[in-house]
Amino acid sequence: MSVVRGIFVLLVIILVADSSVATARQAASAAKPLPATYVSAADIKANLNGAPSAAVNPSPNIRVVDAGGYNVAVGVIHRPETPPGVVAVHFKVTEIYHVIDGAATLVTGGSIVNAKARPADALSVRLEDGPGESGTSIQGGVSQKIKAGDVVVIPAGTPHWFSEIEGSITYLVVRVDSNQVLKLK
Repeated sequence: MSVVRGIFVLLVIILVADSSVATARQAASAAKPLPATYVSAADIKANLNGAPSAAVNPSPNIRVVDAGGYNVAVGVIHRPETPPGVVAVHFKVTEIYHVIDGAATLVTGGSIVNAKARPADALSVRLEDGPGESGTSIQGGVSQKIKAGDVVVIPAGTPHWFSEIEGSITYLVVRVDSNQVLKLK
């Protein structure tokens, strides 16, 4: 599946999966239509190549656009095989992952162990995925092995964590920001 086609598939999933998005879309339909946003394969590759030695791309969002009452961010993340990373929960932003390459075990739901609020002025909070918490692991979550071609929808407020990465994993991430906390880009 091509990356560009994957982006379009994910955008369709967003519009179907998130009822607050559907409501905002209906309200926006009476207003002047907004322009479409194109994210090319070259944009995705350049973003991935922007920090080749980093464990995680420090600036994964390629674009953040006003979609008529809510913002949508499109980005890409590459995670090498490392010890398990931190748990995250984003209070106001839903994430949709489309795995492009690699495989990992993703744990979702449950409760965060050693939860700590992310500072409001943190770069990741302001530009990446909004307010939330981080922790060391998840207790009582559901483990799912994900691989190239898979899509995962992680609603706002749902803890998530890669407990194991097999070699590496690269995934397109679409963030639905119904509270418009992410800065347009």
